[in-house]
Amino acid sequence: MDRLTRFDPFADLDDMFRGLMLRPMRLETPSPQIRIDVSESDGAYKIEAEMPGVNKEDIRVDVDGNLVSISAETHHEKQEKRDRVIRCERSCGSMSRSFTLPHEVDQNAAKAHYDNGVLALTLPKKSHSKPSAIAIQ
Repeated sequence: MDRLTRFDPFADLDDMFRGLMLRPMRLETPSPQIRIDVSESDGAYKIEAEMPGVNKEDIRVDVDGNLVSISAETHHEKQEKRDRVIRCERSCGSMSRSFTLPHEVDQNAAKAHYDNGVLALTLPKKSHSKPSAIAIQ
């Protein structure tokens, strides 16, 4: 009894579907994710958020104390129906991401820039603040 193995009743299901020439299918499509990088200096936080395929006008950044919320609407351009569509993974919808920072942010000095699918935020630290939206350049 050197090795104990855990019983998994679903381990052979993939093999069973493969034998029947069928594959399990996901019916729901996952919502788009906003991937972020956060770095900190003595006086500010720098955030880079990947948001490919989003128009600058459709992005909203809200700051409330140390809570940062990023949201965007994605749009699917209309496609001509000349060919039979086998699979379409592009769609309309929204994406959002909220996170807290260790210190409150000075919204009046905050800066946002969007270029090539990357939203860059510079959020200076502050001890007290009020909720507000940040204009995107």
